[in-house]
Amino acid sequence: MKDHHFDQEEAFHGKEKKNYKKERKILSKKDRSQYKKTDLEKRKKPSPPTGEHFKRGRVLAIMANGILVDFEDILYTCALRGILKKENLRIKNLIAVGDFVLFEPQEDLSGSIAYVEERHSILSRAEQISRRKEQLIAVNIDQVLITSSVVIPPLKPNLIDRYIIAALKGNMDPIIVINKIDLLVDSEKEKTFFDEVLTIYQALEIPLYPVSTLTGEGMEALKTAMQKKSSVFSGQSGTGKTSLINAITGSNLLTGEVISKTRKGSHTTTHTHLLPIEEEGFCVDTPGIKSFGMWDLKKEEVQHYFFEIADYATSCKFLNCSHMQEPDCAVQKALEDGEISRLRFDSYCALIASLKEKPMR
Repeated sequence: MKDHHFDQEEAFHGKEKKNYKKERKILSKKDRSQYKKTDLEKRKKPSPPTGEHFKRGRVLAIMANGILVDFEDILYTCALRGILKKENLRIKNLIAVGDFVLFEPQEDLSGSIAYVEERHSILSRAEQISRRKEQLIAVNIDQVLITSSVVIPPLKPNLIDRYIIAALKGNMDPIIVINKIDLLVDSEKEKTFFDEVLTIYQALEIPLYPVSTLTGEGMEALKTAMQKKSSVFSGQSGTGKTSLINAITGSNLLTGEVISKTRKGSHTTTHTHLLPIEEEGFCVDTPGIKSFGMWDLKKEEVQHYFFEIADYATSCKFLNCSHMQEPDCAVQKALEDGEISRLRFDSYCALIASLKEKPMR
């Protein structure tokens, strides 16, 4: 069952693709030049339109009824022009929050998008069901605020590790935010686990901010880290992403409660949207997820993103060592000696196993 919180974006993209397929079927019968190599290359690299009537805006949200584009603090509800509705077999959504676009604004605050600028960074995951397409979460972002929590819902290092890889692959800086640390006072077991996680990522020199929207602890440091940056909050449902954004931006976005029986979060953010913050920054609130499938990651690439494993791997007997059962494995020895965290190694093994699974048709 796919994550229902992407329904609004999929409603828009699905409608656009359906209309385009109908147009394409009619035009393809008349135009045979589409099969020429030169024409195909031209279609791959469209030129930006010219003219004063085109304005450069940024996509703030994708709703079921259109794309919300900001231009000089005025919001326009836009549609994609036919030329942009071309089918892409590898990307699920045609446009994403954070995209810079050229569009024609109208007096009724509608508009048509004619061009999408090249993206300098992309946060994406594999489509939930088939895993055969890339699902864009946010683009043109400087840093990913990997949002976790303690106790409710519990801390999940393996999910953090997947986000770290996605951030690095997408040309963004990973920053870990662990929310609800006020709950640690009532749980010694969770406190010990939290301290272990803190030690792991501090050793890897990945910024980590323990925060609490209830007490305000750590919030000023997090705000400072977001100044003059475009940041995306992304992570498991119920970790308090929206509450963090409300505290940082002063907005009043809808927040929900964690389901007490399962200690899992409820989805309150139904679509991705971008908000301005002080000191010339932006932040993006994204829907919570249940799982994060890696996109375009090969098994042999995984160890390069687990830096401590990669360091020891150079001393393994075999160059293609998987570090699972091969003899004279330097990684296994480092694991036994406590030089590599068991949590990180388990995360590495789980990710390798997931990449071996065949995607659904």
